[in-house]
Amino acid sequence: MTESAISCLVEKLAMFVEQEVNLLKGVRGEIELIRDEFERMKAFLKHTESSKDDDPELKVWVKQVRDVAYDVEDTLDEYTLNLARDHGDGVMRYLHKIKLSINNLKERRHLSSKITDIRTKVLSISEGHRRYHFKSYCAEQSASASIGGTSWHDLREDTFPVEEGELVGIDQPREELIKWLVDGEPELEVVSILGMGGSGKTTLAERVYDNHQVKAYFQSHAWINVSQSYKIQDILRDMIGQLHGEIEQRAPQGIESANSVRLKQILKDFLHQKRYVIVLDDVWNLEALEGIKSAMPNGSCSSRIIITTRIANIATFSSNQSKVYIRKPLSPEESWFLFCKKAFRGKLCPPHLKNLSRQILKKCEGLPLAIVAIGGLLFAKDVQEWEMISHSLAVELESNDRMQIFRKILSLSYIDLHYNLKSCFLYLGLFPEDRVIECMTLIRLWIAEGFIEERERMTQEEVAQRYLNELINRNLVQIAETDLEGRLKTCRVHDLMRESILSKLKDENFVSFLSEQTKELHERVRRLSVQYNCNNALNQLNLPSLRSLLIFQLRTSSSIDEQFFPTSSKLLRVLDLGGSCLHKFPQQILDFVHLKYLSLRRSNVRIIPRSIVKLQNLETLDLKHTFVSGIPMEITKLKKLQHLLVYSDAKITTSVPFGFRKGFSAPKGIAALTSLQNLCCVKAGGDQSKNTMQELGELSRLRRLGVTDLKKDDAKELCHSLEKMTNLQSLNVNAKSEFDIIDLDFLSSAPPFLRGLHIEGCLKKLPHWLPLLTSLTKLRLAWTKLKSSPLIALQNLPNLVELYLSNAFDGKTLVFGDNGFPKLKKLFFANLENLRFALMNGQAMPCLQSLIIVGCRHLDWQSLLVVICGLANLKHLQFYEMPEEFALVFYPYSRNRMRKGILQEHYEEVMERNPEVYFFWWKEDHRERHDLSLDSYNVIKGRVMSRIEVIPIIS
Repeated sequence: MTESAISCLVEKLAMFVEQEVNLLKGVRGEIELIRDEFERMKAFLKHTESSKDDDPELKVWVKQVRDVAYDVEDTLDEYTLNLARDHGDGVMRYLHKIKLSINNLKERRHLSSKITDIRTKVLSISEGHRRYHFKSYCAEQSASASIGGTSWHDLREDTFPVEEGELVGIDQPREELIKWLVDGEPELEVVSILGMGGSGKTTLAERVYDNHQVKAYFQSHAWINVSQSYKIQDILRDMIGQLHGEIEQRAPQGIESANSVRLKQILKDFLHQKRYVIVLDDVWNLEALEGIKSAMPNGSCSSRIIITTRIANIATFSSNQSKVYIRKPLSPEESWFLFCKKAFRGKLCPPHLKNLSRQILKKCEGLPLAIVAIGGLLFAKDVQEWEMISHSLAVELESNDRMQIFRKILSLSYIDLHYNLKSCFLYLGLFPEDRVIECMTLIRLWIAEGFIEERERMTQEEVAQRYLNELINRNLVQIAETDLEGRLKTCRVHDLMRESILSKLKDENFVSFLSEQTKELHERVRRLSVQYNCNNALNQLNLPSLRSLLIFQLRTSSSIDEQFFPTSSKLLRVLDLGGSCLHKFPQQILDFVHLKYLSLRRSNVRIIPRSIVKLQNLETLDLKHTFVSGIPMEITKLKKLQHLLVYSDAKITTSVPFGFRKGFSAPKGIAALTSLQNLCCVKAGGDQSKNTMQELGELSRLRRLGVTDLKKDDAKELCHSLEKMTNLQSLNVNAKSEFDIIDLDFLSSAPPFLRGLHIEGCLKKLPHWLPLLTSLTKLRLAWTKLKSSPLIALQNLPNLVELYLSNAFDGKTLVFGDNGFPKLKKLFFANLENLRFALMNGQAMPCLQSLIIVGCRHLDWQSLLVVICGLANLKHLQFYEMPEEFALVFYPYSRNRMRKGILQEHYEEVMERNPEVYFFWWKEDHRERHDLSLDSYNVIKGRVMSRIEVIPIIS
């Protein structure tokens, strides 16, 4: 993180020198000297990450570097802040100009004095670096920094040994892996075991490697510990020694001085025409793997290489996709068994410790190494110690020798990260425990914090997306939810991984979850996340260096007032007040002129003041799900604004109402916001409607656009503007009312990279360009009321993954053509009131996994069953607000006479695939769910029978 701070500062210094032309004599040279010193410090810091935790002297030096870097940044930002005052209008503006010139001179002199002081401090720190010979120390120690004799880079998952009788969750994967080894192809194959640190990869590999069947099947065996600090020659020598030693032969002479080419030849000669198995434990990069693999002869003897790794792309690159075993967490039952083995030496958990045990075990999330380490730590401790560890596990990870080793095993993945990724990962520690994080929100926060570097031909958002993917690839972040295309929607951090980075957050001047009792904080706090029960605690704090403030689950009885904000925090860049009890826009926010990210999401704010123009650095304004319906014209002066998110959604109960999404009235001149990439959702209605639709055409950088309240007269202007949006990827168009016809045929050709399209409103026909969208992956048609089936026109879209049809078709029959919808994974029908039959000609939708049908009350179950029978990959089948009689047909207990013969065969074939089948009905104030259990069957059947009984019998 320190390296990241310095990198950002070096760029800032270079930009400052370039842009600030009126610096006093000598200041420019001193700033350049400071920049050069930081460049040298940055180069050195690349080598210290794995050593600083174990050397107090080095840790102090790194802190000094970080603090002086923050001094420089604060000085530059304060200088900029003091020159960025509002100077009024007319005569007042003239008077202010005179005063300004005087003030500017004072500010430049003040800057000169501060820079001189900082230069002295920087040179002193640099001299300290030379005096303590850290450079030579780093070269000697970085690969072997140790705790109690354990090499940092050689810390392994088997540091905490587990007895054979304590192993859980290993039998099935061991047998599967053995089968992969002995039953595969005659060519050399790689088998990968993938999982996060502590998941038991090494233990599993050991049990496979030592298995008698594996020992007998292969003629030669070797186990190689690769690790982060590998040297290819050492690995090759180790392998040669093991292979020769196995047959009691001496290794060839001269291998100690042989180069890698000679060592590889020795290995190839030895293994020629042999069936061998080589385990490469703890592989961190492809270069190491390829270097070792190139020494292995690829004969036809069914030889195998087993690798264990934390990094997904190494596992998948090296192995056939079917030969990657992902080490999953232990089940709750397996976790409890292992925990009791370690914490109580196999005895039953005492009743008074059960709740505490469950709480602690929940943090382990099925991670075997964590369960073993923490269980061993708790053995023979009293209940007070259990409670202390439960509430302060982060402290134990930092202070207890045994747990510190475990923390370092987890931290290896962090140490291997590029410095930009380290900043992004540490930032996740600001989010609450068990928090599911919206990925797009996280990405925008990273950008606002300055963590995302610029890359040619890529937006910062795309770079940030790659960063997030890399953290997931390395098992540092878990995917919580994806869409059917695999795009990330939400993510989370493993609880123990989060605990292990809390201490680093403190080192890096992060503070997470400030309690309301806290009255003082270190003035160096840069990033703060808080959970409050009172609304004035922040004002008690002196936080002049604060850059980020995130509020989570704020609980107050009244709105945030002027007492809430720390008045000393003028340098804020990120302010997230989402979900807070906020009834009006806080005027104090306007003092934060450095602000890049502002979120008032899910608050009760109704009006945005004209004075928001003061926030000239604002890049993201998130007003989702507030009561804001209009934006002042002054916002058009925010030239850096990239994401303007202003909309709210109506409450959805039994069905989605027309116009459920409400947008905002755009100010005149919105075309001036040329940096906008995301605009959701702007109203087309009103006196300025046509002008607004015309102005959108000037926003050529838009990637996502939402338009509501579109009327027939607006459609032509909107289409002309869309033709200019060559970067658009997502388009949401909603009509003014369900009777307004949206004519989008004025658009000659749609944006070429359009991936998502949502049309809500009446269509006479599908736009001619829609079936030509080769990049389209997600399509929603709502209230279009088409007279002819849209399926024929849409079925050849090559990349369509999700299709939603809600009130979209007035006909009686939907026909799926042969080979139609080749990549479709999710199909949603809702409120197709006249729909009677669903038919399939030939084979269609080969990839469909989820079918959801809502309120199609006249749909014939027999035709649907035939269609479902043809969906070989269907996993999820859900019905909402369908007749109970329709639901009974899908129960195995039903004695429906109509489901006989071929229909019964179709039903049995579908059920053999074991899809998840659920039925939902809205009952009073909640949605009731039923599965295919006997209890659900009896409830639904009872409703049907009670309805039949009250029908009078007609003679």
